[in-house]
Amino acid sequence: MKYIDLFAGSGGLSLGLHNAGLKGVFAVEKNHHAFETLKYNLIDKKNHFDWPKWLEMKNWDINELLSKHHQELALLRGKIDLVVGGPPCQGFSMAGKRENSDARNQLMHSYIEMIQLIQPRMLFFENVQGFTVDFKVNGKNQNYSTILIEILEKLDYFVIYKLVLMSDFGVPQNRKRFILFASKDENITEEFFDNLYNHIPDFLHRKDLELPITVSQAIGDLTQVQGQIDSMDTKNFKNGLYGKIGSNYQRLMRKNLKDDIPDSHRFAKHKESTVQLFEQLMNVSDKAIRITPSMNLVEGLKKRGVTPLKSNSVCNTITSIPDDYIHYSEPRIMTVREHARIQSFPDDYEFKGPYTTGGERRKKDVPRYTQVANAIPPLFAEQVGITIDSFNRS
Repeated sequence: MKYIDLFAGSGGLSLGLHNAGLKGVFAVEKNHHAFETLKYNLIDKKNHFDWPKWLEMKNWDINELLSKHHQELALLRGKIDLVVGGPPCQGFSMAGKRENSDARNQLMHSYIEMIQLIQPRMLFFENVQGFTVDFKVNGKNQNYSTILIEILEKLDYFVIYKLVLMSDFGVPQNRKRFILFASKDENITEEFFDNLYNHIPDFLHRKDLELPITVSQAIGDLTQVQGQIDSMDTKNFKNGLYGKIGSNYQRLMRKNLKDDIPDSHRFAKHKESTVQLFEQLMNVSDKAIRITPSMNLVEGLKKRGVTPLKSNSVCNTITSIPDDYIHYSEPRIMTVREHARIQSFPDDYEFKGPYTTGGERRKKDVPRYTQVANAIPPLFAEQVGITIDSFNRS
């Protein structure tokens, strides 16, 4: 099956589809650091995309692509099985300001223009739960999911959608997402979610996984006490080393590893006062609760909320802000590699670009933490690919 990945980010969805046996045509991603990660892992290492000769292999803004290559895109009509991906979620997220004027919200219309142009047989669309929550649009309450569905139905697609929990699919994260599937075939559309869920037991059995997968099962071999060396990509920082494999999930993540040093496993350098604050926060509760200054449980907490993780719990939704969480057994934030593990990126998937950013640059920059947080978990994406490919084979 041939597909196009829109708003591809660092390539989590495409990695899953690759592992399911699908073939990419090209990927559209605006940010050069995220595209650098995708290119290194999926193009340079895996030769996953049959990239068209007319399309420069670089980071593309979808509107620039539509303007510059409208004619070439139109010639793809009838030749593409699947278009995947959804526009950036920050404008829809319940954790953000949710302003209808947010420019990122308007990218949905660029997505629709691409669908109208190419007319793929099937669509797979992902976004945050807030995509289904009303905005004020032209004085009326309306949400973007309703707008999208109405337009797709006018384009003769049969549409089905559902809020899906990633932890049901072997991802160690209680990440809830809006998932939409559409097809020109009504029977295929109606069967999508049933088939997706029916495949779970066999998939997990083949991966030797059992639910639930906890934080310690996901990252227990990456603790700082396992040892550390000088960081290979950042001066004056330390990179962690591997410990013994302590779970089947860790074994799966390290399966194809050729290097014995974890990529992007750079530890933050915390002030002593921060370490002391983290130690206090870690002892507030036996459960993974979000602690805010207004709760008056510790002194010195200025951040609006932080969650100390617990070893035996499933992680909450990973975000792009590293200090939203505290490690379950060490008074520190998690590394990029630990975030990637919780997103189900295997350890041989390497991330490029800076680790973090700050201030106003957060609206534009896509450093490693953000690349991980914005991705669709590859383990879930692989199951989506298997389900969609089964329609192609039947």
